[in-house]
Amino acid sequence: MHMNVAPHLLTEDRAEYERVLDDALSTAHARPDLAGVGTRLTVAQLRSMTLNATALVTTAAASEYDHFVKVREQNRAAVGTRTPSPYDRDRPGPGAGVVAIFTVMVPVLAGAAAAIFLLVGAVLHAVAPTMAFGATLLTAGLVFGTVAAGGLLCAAAGLLLTALRNSPTEVSAASPPPDDELSRAREAWRHALLERGILPFLRDALAATTPPDPPVPWPDGA
Repeated sequence: MHMNVAPHLLTEDRAEYERVLDDALSTAHARPDLAGVGTRLTVAQLRSMTLNATALVTTAAASEYDHFVKVREQNRAAVGTRTPSPYDRDRPGPGAGVVAIFTVMVPVLAGAAAAIFLLVGAVLHAVAPTMAFGATLLTAGLVFGTVAAGGLLCAAAGLLLTALRNSPTEVSAASPPPDDELSRAREAWRHALLERGILPFLRDALAATTPPDPPVPWPDGA
């Protein structure tokens, strides 16, 4: 099935045109002026006729459509020329990955070293209390334990700073609220398209299929 597209109807708006048409056909039973839908002409026939007459139907709402397209283009241009926010970051800094790995690995390695030194130092101190090496290992284990604790604190602080730094980014990257003027322009076009274009065309199509009145018989003896 071929659908003629009006010269002023952009390709991206064909689907919207079809939605308005389908809404009108789906509610035809509630409109007395469209009582012939389904009897004189089927919904499929009316839909095909209206799609093939797109150039004629959309002309009735040409002024509203031109305004809608103008507002939409202005809105897109405004979005495209938005000044980047200081929080808009597509990628982290070049050293962010190295710093993150270092922050995570330091407490892990220091904690493992502290456990080993403390364990070995405790065993040596128990076996040979007079041996100085056991006390040295215990001291080293305590030092590494302190480093591990400090690393954990640094990692927690880094996570907090990252969360605070990314929160404005999430807000700025969120979808902007719908533009009120654009919504009003779209609804004005849809209303004009329905009331001045689609519904009159459907009424005319149904009226054209109304069977003619039967001929009045001549009186006898005329």
